[in-house]
Amino acid sequence: MSKILGLRTTIYKVDNLKAATEWYSKAFQIEPYFNEPFHVGFNVAGYELGLQPEENASAKKIESVLTYWGVDDIESEYKRFIDLGATEHEPPTNVGGEIVVASVKDAWGNIIGLIYNPEFKPE
Repeated sequence: MSKILGLRTTIYKVDNLKAATEWYSKAFQIEPYFNEPFHVGFNVAGYELGLQPEENASAKKIESVLTYWGVDDIESEYKRFIDLGATEHEPPTNVGGEIVVASVKDAWGNIIGLIYNPEFKPE
């Protein structure tokens, strides 16, 4: 039996925690459950999206790891994120079967992945 319990938290570093908290509240349509100057936490269907202050913002963020947030309608959610001010990273793309992925960048350069995957059900 695996001792790994599964994904718990995805952290996005931001240089303006207040503005990021407001934007993520709109983008994910929820308010944070934890809101302190060192960490803001959102409960997204049982998974935590965390925001942390980034004091020395780098010019370019690493793009080697992506977290995909599940959605039922990827086209409309992708458009909604763009309408909220995110910029295109990867447009909705079918990656096999009915699975479609897309990603956007927030105003702080973080990549937010979106996925429609009817074949995967969290345990």
